[in-house]
Amino acid sequence: MPGLLERFRHGLDRTSRTLFGKLGSIIRSPKLSAASIEQFEEALFSADFGVETTVEIIDEVQAVYKRDKTVRGSDIAAIGIDVLRRILDGAEQTVSVGTHSPEVICIIGVNGSGKTTTTAKLAHRFQQAGHTVLIGACDTFRAAANEQIKTWAERLDVPLVSSHIGADAAAVAFDCYAAAKKRNREIVLLDTAGRLHTKSNLMEELSKLRRVLQKQDPGAPHHSWLVVDGSLGSNSIDQARAFHAAFGLTGLIVTKLDGTSRGGALVGIYRELKIPIYFVGFGEAVEDLQPFSIENYVRALFEDRGLENEED
Repeated sequence: MPGLLERFRHGLDRTSRTLFGKLGSIIRSPKLSAASIEQFEEALFSADFGVETTVEIIDEVQAVYKRDKTVRGSDIAAIGIDVLRRILDGAEQTVSVGTHSPEVICIIGVNGSGKTTTTAKLAHRFQQAGHTVLIGACDTFRAAANEQIKTWAERLDVPLVSSHIGADAAAVAFDCYAAAKKRNREIVLLDTAGRLHTKSNLMEELSKLRRVLQKQDPGAPHHSWLVVDGSLGSNSIDQARAFHAAFGLTGLIVTKLDGTSRGGALVGIYRELKIPIYFVGFGEAVEDLQPFSIENYVRALFEDRGLENEED
């Protein structure tokens, strides 16, 4: 199995190539120029880092260039790494569970983001860590979602609380909490229905789920994690902003970093909302959900690709 850095390299391959596909000549050049800095700025925008991050990186590059006109083109990779490390400071945090009995984690996001698969992978990770888990099938709108989470639950040998299609999702969450309490399960994972972040009536259903849970525990859900599709680019920032305003996010999971994604957007999400990025998903297998690593992220984007191009 490849190491975590190799997974980040593969998962962020598209973003890295967007950056350095345009910058090969710059990386190998003996010194920077005003024109090459403009090229670098265009590449950063193409990688979905967002305006603020792009401006911050370019400002630092220009400041270095102003002080020293002999600075090498390869130095821009080091500058990019330093800026992203600074912006992402605090994004990498360890998940802490066990304070509540049970601990309720609500998994939310739009359709197609990978919520159900991510819920199953989280159940596997928690089980491997020695926790007892119960899954709540709160996506009662799509028959496919219900069947998918049932299949995962059977495969992983995790108990599941579900209901019929069209049932009240909040009622399923209530029953799931009660079942976890009765069975002494430590963690409850609620797989909620995919919803458009622009539809207020669908967002209200999440608020109802929270209200119903709080009848049993005023602090529930104790975690609200948004799953975003890493291939969506800047649109994922709009999703995060809307869900955070409506539900109050406590964590982020970025999925589908499979080599085709535009991985720069997670920088914009953290920069604006300061939501910890707990996990990233590299594929469909349960082992493909891995903790987010700032160092692996920035190295996969800049350092290693830059060094490879420089050595070509």
